[in-house]
Amino acid sequence: MLQEKNEYQVVLDKLYSKSLVLESVSDFNPVFYFYFMDTIAHVDFSICILAYNYHNVRNKMNMEYLRWRIDEEKVGDKAYFPEFINWLKENHREKFDSLPSLWRNIYDVSAPASYRSFRISQHPDDTQPNSVSSFNKWIDELFDLKFIRSLYKESSLDAIFQEFLKTKN
Repeated sequence: MLQEKNEYQVVLDKLYSKSLVLESVSDFNPVFYFYFMDTIAHVDFSICILAYNYHNVRNKMNMEYLRWRIDEEKVGDKAYFPEFINWLKENHREKFDSLPSLWRNIYDVSAPASYRSFRISQHPDDTQPNSVSSFNKWIDELFDLKFIRSLYKESSLDAIFQEFLKTKN
């Protein structure tokens, strides 16, 4: 018997129950905000292709955003973010370990995870979809209050990012 909602639609409900209404997103570090929203977009797309038909308008809309972000991530200090994550791993391990696991896995050059065709792939050779529990974990980590607060300008993570950027100039 077909369920009215599949298990991935339930995860989408969880994602869309989250809110930043109590946060001042204009005070976030702009690079962190870009990658935060970008990660959410990849989570959303990865869930949507499991919850809806690939040609669903929601998936097409998401693909348009994700195509745009390929060029946008090369603009300004955003281009340094993946390198920053690896630098954190080497120079500020405790900060690296406190990041959401999705950021650690996607941007750590030694990890196999990546964005493939805009979807999250934890292991390139694995043909199974990401589990519902993985998506739930990523959503919880991304909306953890301590992590959200680390995205602000003048947070400890921002101070370390500014330190990192000085090595680039």
